Amino acid sequence: MGAAEVLIPAVFFGTVFGIFYLYISARNKERLALIDKGADASIFYGKDRKVTPVWKVIVINLALLLMGIGVGIFIAAILNYNLGVDEEVAYPGTIFFMAGLGLFLGYYFTKKLNSDA
Repeated sequence: MGAAEVLIPAVFFGTVFGIFYLYISARNKERLALIDKGADASIFYGKDRKVTPVWKVIVINLALLLMGIGVGIFIAAILNYNLGVDEEVAYPGTIFFMAGLGLFLGYYFTKKLNSDA
């Protein structure tokens, strides 16, 4: 077992742990600062502000990402078999392009969903 086989998972889990730790500690410090100043945490959430549930945003973006990947594979197959584009170029290029297009559309759909909510 080489060093890379041990190091890569350790770095991955360390990064995930570090992100969560920073998020939680920053949130805690922010709340403590609010308590020190005597402010209420409701200043961040007004009554007129409508927030879209996170699960809807995740579902929309994930669905559009997967549809983009599927359409990318389909277009790559057409490019490869009908137009003779190299397989090594057609598949990664169209998959990444269509996945990016799906995420871009997901951004606009989420923006529209937030404005409608």
